[in-house]
Amino acid sequence: MHEELMKGAITIDDGEVTVNDEAGIASKQMDSLVGEAVFGDQDGKDNARWLIWEIGQKVGVIPSSIHDLYLARGRGEISGYTVPAINVRGMAYDTARALFRTATKLDAGAFICEIARSEIAYTDQRPGEFVAVIIAAALREGWRGPLFIQGDHFQVSIKKFAVDPATEVDAVKQLAREAVAAGFYNIDIDTSTLVDLSKPNLVEQQRLNYEQAADIAVYVRGLQPQGINISLGGEIGEVGTENSTVEELRTYMDNFNSTLATRGPGLEGLSKISVQSGTTHGGTVLPDGTIADVKIDFETLRNLSEVARKEYGLAGAVQHGASTLPDADFNHFPKTETAEIHLATNFQTMLYDRMPDALRREIYEWLLINAKDERKPSDTDDQFFYKTRKKALGPFKKRFWDLDKSVKEELASAYDAKFEFLFTQLGISNTVADVAKHIKPVRQHRTQPHEGMIVLAAAPDDADLSD
Repeated sequence: MHEELMKGAITIDDGEVTVNDEAGIASKQMDSLVGEAVFGDQDGKDNARWLIWEIGQKVGVIPSSIHDLYLARGRGEISGYTVPAINVRGMAYDTARALFRTATKLDAGAFICEIARSEIAYTDQRPGEFVAVIIAAALREGWRGPLFIQGDHFQVSIKKFAVDPATEVDAVKQLAREAVAAGFYNIDIDTSTLVDLSKPNLVEQQRLNYEQAADIAVYVRGLQPQGINISLGGEIGEVGTENSTVEELRTYMDNFNSTLATRGPGLEGLSKISVQSGTTHGGTVLPDGTIADVKIDFETLRNLSEVARKEYGLAGAVQHGASTLPDADFNHFPKTETAEIHLATNFQTMLYDRMPDALRREIYEWLLINAKDERKPSDTDDQFFYKTRKKALGPFKKRFWDLDKSVKEELASAYDAKFEFLFTQLGISNTVADVAKHIKPVRQHRTQPHEGMIVLAAAPDDADLSD
């Protein structure tokens, strides 16, 4: 029976899970269960993911929308912190465990776990797997609360859109359908790739952006489980391009809102808006593999956030591509009332810096063959490997999962320190109370997919990092 897998911590009766011992679910048995959710055969994955979901529902680790918290910020009821959205790419379970350890230590509730459309592909983490891993990590660390899981950059490709607009937009919609079904109740709609600065005025420059975003928003609203308003974000400028302006924000929001009112009367709109203020995804890589210094325009963020809140009731502006910024910059985001920042690449760098040299060499040899088409003639080896090594996260996922205990312990310590620094600088310590006040989680029971036992290998002795 299923309950045997958790050593008496749970019982299952006709598809109903009862948790008898919450300490028991925060054990090595969870390591085995989540391993099955990621690497088992299809029946094993389905059952393990179902069980993780149901345990979370029972004890209060419940995927939720951050929408109402953000609207409260738009009304001026809360302020003074910036919500970090962490892209959980490599070693997802271990990374997320560190995230929840830190959240518990600092009493932080206002944070997001996310994955982008592109990352879903190259990390080999479909939405169902991602949700299971994040919930399992929270359970393993004894964390409780609304869990904000986000689809980052559900982006329309300009190249594919130019060839076949309907098919490309439909691909984003179908990904949203898969994600919402899995438990993603926060989605960033990114049609900023369609902005055309060659057009004669702001309305025409932004037209495809706001029209397609509104179309996708209507579709996503139609996927919502009962009682949940998915948090939707829009984007007015593609990251890495020219800095956004107040005029662009107003043009996008006015026309998005009017288009949404026409296509989906009565539907909720956006809760935040992503802007460009001087960063690039992953940073600008120098020939020696280091990252060029970035000067972020905090005044742009301040002005755009203020307009977003006061004129449109949004939480404020969202900053992408922030993880490679200098440490001294992070405390400026709460001061400018930036609503949210996205952090990804630096955690990947920490993983590559600490992995065994032999594994790193093997990965780089793999990249020379499998990512050779992405190499520019001017790229040094350091630049090429830095820019492409994210593509190895999926093919080498099991190897990362099975890293030696000593490597994992070193990474865990480094991640704990980095998350504590970021959470402190961004001001999200003691935000559990704000989340509890404004977010009312909606419990959702799911039907057991396959009756019978999940066969799990015993967790290895070195699987435990925190006990």
